[in-house]
Amino acid sequence: MKTTKITETALRDAHQSLLATRMRTRDMVPIAEEMDKVGFFSIEAWGGATFDTCIRYLNEDPWERLRLLKEKITKTPIQMLIRGQNLVGYKHYPDDIVEKFVEKAYANGVDVFRVFDALNDIENMETAIKTAKKQGAHVQGTLSYTTSPVHTLDNFVDLAKDLEALECDSIAIKDMAGLISPKNIHELVTRLKEETDLLVNLHCHCTSGMTPISYYVACEAGVDILDTAISPLSWGTSQPPTESIVAALQDTEYDSKLDLKRLNHIKRYFENIKEKYASLLDPITEKIDTDVLIYQIPGGMLSNLVSQLKEQNALDRYQDVLDEMPRVRKDMGYPPLVTPTSQIVGIQAVMNVLGGKRYKLVSNEVKEYMRGKYGQPPAPVNPKIAKKIIGDEKPITHRPADDLEPQYDYYKQEGEKEGLIKKEEDVLTLALYPQVATKFLRGEAEEEKIEPKTIQNMEESEFAIPTEYNVEVDGDVFDVRIMPTGFMEIGEVDPSTLSSPVEGGLTSTMQGMILKLKVNEGDKVKKGDILAVIEAMKMENDIQAEEDGIVEEIFVAEGDAVNAGDTLMIIS
Repeated sequence: MKTTKITETALRDAHQSLLATRMRTRDMVPIAEEMDKVGFFSIEAWGGATFDTCIRYLNEDPWERLRLLKEKITKTPIQMLIRGQNLVGYKHYPDDIVEKFVEKAYANGVDVFRVFDALNDIENMETAIKTAKKQGAHVQGTLSYTTSPVHTLDNFVDLAKDLEALECDSIAIKDMAGLISPKNIHELVTRLKEETDLLVNLHCHCTSGMTPISYYVACEAGVDILDTAISPLSWGTSQPPTESIVAALQDTEYDSKLDLKRLNHIKRYFENIKEKYASLLDPITEKIDTDVLIYQIPGGMLSNLVSQLKEQNALDRYQDVLDEMPRVRKDMGYPPLVTPTSQIVGIQAVMNVLGGKRYKLVSNEVKEYMRGKYGQPPAPVNPKIAKKIIGDEKPITHRPADDLEPQYDYYKQEGEKEGLIKKEEDVLTLALYPQVATKFLRGEAEEEKIEPKTIQNMEESEFAIPTEYNVEVDGDVFDVRIMPTGFMEIGEVDPSTLSSPVEGGLTSTMQGMILKLKVNEGDKVKKGDILAVIEAMKMENDIQAEEDGIVEEIFVAEGDAVNAGDTLMIIS
């Protein structure tokens, strides 16, 4: 009888997919010892978006989280998701940063490194894999699964063979959007077991609704490990429920041998956690959505996309963005939609919709992608779109990291000069996220508050408040319509109450943070010059001069938060 192993994702991917990665360390540590007793193959507890979220929103040190969990989880391997040369960021880092990061992650408690690349470009995975192997860690090479006119079963099997040649210990099929059908997973697992000697792990999200069926079929085909999430944090854009999968496999030849009673205790704990974070749980991410078979947005990206559209006050354009996603993906050569390409494609779709014209606004990450700085796309990009974005510039065809100079010593010196470095890990935090980390390491970051879930902050229609009533007064029925305070009927607008736009004012196109100011007051600028860079929705976006002129006055500083429509400076 073959025992199916289980990887529990509650401490990383489950809350990344459903709760915008906001679970605090203090809510993980109390249950960690109980989770350690279950007998999981591994507990995924680090990497992915957790590093970024810790320093950006939670005012927590991600390295401290890892150390605290390692103190409690002593028998079960702790697993992390690492984005190859991107590590836990959204761009390529030089080899010295990758090597130091993997070494420190292992030293602080990571036992299993699941290494992937958003384009399935193995050159982008190689440094992380080799470094993790040197540490003695279990290395899981990853196939980022997707469907497109250019992705075939043979492609995935060939990639698995290349990963085996790099001495990976196991293979993960990473189905970010829950796209894999029972038929396709049976064929893929069968081929991987026949043509490699590696353990095969299946990681799927439940968005499409097919995943539990695909899991059982994968067991029949010989899969070794399944990723699941304890039931309060399962379904929707997360993984299948741990207890359900364990129960489904009981008394079969694929029995996991895990104890449902012990899991039930963990379930009750996470029921309370889910209630605590209920205001972050969006109905869109919790439900089955078969449209994912069309737009292919992965679990973590879907919840973040909703959050980002809310930040831009544009949740009403959600469906327009979903419709635009496949078009942008095709333009970019059908990249699998997993971090960072899911963010790059997703945010460009947002910009195309909110900007009023496709590719009128383009993030710096899209420019770098078109230059080949993320690796080789699965298919050629749309040449017309590429020309519009990078002109006649020729994209590179070699490994992007080969062009990057070492940076560790630079950030170490800069950080020490600024008094930011208390331990070696701080150097890496600064190198990964210079702007956000500077604020965090200075102690200036604030913990984002979790608001209780009330009618006032529910943006969805689960408590829809009626705005039209039939009111009876002394036997007469009147139709009464309630208008929200601060709004008037279009026909009633008084033009004198409208403020005029600032003459010569350069405004922000979106909500975000001023990352860089490229000009000073008194500078001469030409139309198209980059005047500022705004970080919005985790992407960098250039703000360009709309005409020739002189910078008369600047109203913002680097690090300032701005809203869409805010005047940044005056160009006379």
